[in-house]
Amino acid sequence: MTVISWLSAVPTRLREQANLRIRAAAGLTQDPPDPCLDPREAYLPVDGVARLVHGDISSMMIGGLASLFFEMLHPHTMAGVAQHSRYQDDPLGRVLQTANFIGFTTYGSKSRAADSIERVRAIHQGVRGVADDGVAYNAGDPHLLGWIHCAGTDMFLTAFQRYARATLTSDEADRYVEEMAIVARDLGGETPPTNVAELKAVLEGFRPELRLSADAVTARDFVARGVLEGAVQKLLYRLLVRSAFDLQPPWAQTMLGVRRRPLLNQFIIRPATRVVARALRVAVPPTTRVNGRG
Repeated sequence: MTVISWLSAVPTRLREQANLRIRAAAGLTQDPPDPCLDPREAYLPVDGVARLVHGDISSMMIGGLASLFFEMLHPHTMAGVAQHSRYQDDPLGRVLQTANFIGFTTYGSKSRAADSIERVRAIHQGVRGVADDGVAYNAGDPHLLGWIHCAGTDMFLTAFQRYARATLTSDEADRYVEEMAIVARDLGGETPPTNVAELKAVLEGFRPELRLSADAVTARDFVARGVLEGAVQKLLYRLLVRSAFDLQPPWAQTMLGVRRRPLLNQFIIRPATRVVARALRVAVPPTTRVNGRG
């Protein structure tokens, strides 16, 4: 009997307990917000692609790790994290803050999303300083916000396409980027891309600014090592980290100092991660669209 079939056969109460443990291990110690189902009140479309993508915990976990590694490559973004964040003291707390923001903006009402966005904008006002290259930075800089937005959008989309139950069509992928642009504009980012081609072009345009700073090396090693206890949890986390690195474009993996192993990734890492992702979906079912698609 496979892990997936075993999970499917266990009683509902045990699956609920597994749900809680998986969410807690990922730093999600609070119940997800109730979704706003009124099209007139919802911040993002109730039948949109973002709710589908962000409702798959397995691909979101991998995409979240991948976006962290990707975002580290901008030295000014990394300087802000290193100088103003307590990520090493409370890593799961930072994950929870990010998850709450994604939840409120993806599934919440316009008012709830606005409150969450305003809270982030207020925090950004105090995150400023000088990076290791002597250049001043501030987290509210529309250019830096654009980098964070595009790096995260790309990694979440790529993770969903590789590890979710069903892939998106090219039109649906473009719609996801377009929906995410709404959040980016309200956060104060530069003119965000509204389709996949534009997204890839913007990321390519950032390449001359990117490098692995000393702060990024520290953060990369800390995130790659993880904070989970227990042999099984550590093994699964290492698998997700390896999958997160594998999502990066080749040039980003090289810049991160990650050894590329295409055969290992193709024949071991990806198949093993798909099994884990399917098992996670049994315990934590993904969301579906209001119209029943997904």
